[in-house]
Amino acid sequence: MKGTSFFRMISSPIFLSAFFSWFTAQLIKLIINVLRRRIRSSKSAVTSLFWATGGMPSSHSAAVAALATSVGFTVGIDSPLFVTILVFGLIVVRDALGVRRAAGHQARALNNLGRELSNRFNVQYRSVKEINGHNFSEVSVGILLGFFIATAFCNL
Repeated sequence: MKGTSFFRMISSPIFLSAFFSWFTAQLIKLIINVLRRRIRSSKSAVTSLFWATGGMPSSHSAAVAALATSVGFTVGIDSPLFVTILVFGLIVVRDALGVRRAAGHQARALNNLGRELSNRFNVQYRSVKEINGHNFSEVSVGILLGFFIATAFCNL
């Protein structure tokens, strides 16, 4: 019985649209990075496909847009579940646009300062990870991608 529930979950249009929206956005990012010659090995391609952040389009935005859209189609836009997911999606999109982007800028500034201190005063500095946030167009394309993929999964 539990196996049947799991199969129903992974074959539902809600799960499929969210997963394929995320995966498609990541695949598009990988293709863009390969064309720009930023990826030179199969290992970095796999890493990029599953773990890359930032870039065009936003996979976070694509996934939450697909989630909200598919729930809207499935249970209706007047349901508490849709409203909950919509608010969750708005928080994720706001985070992609603002908080993560600002954190990336701050990390870059810290790394520049650390390198300068290291060069001038021979101080050892270990760089912090620079998180890539998104700009408006990357988030917008992600939202549109998620919306259209969810529309296809829920209506075809």
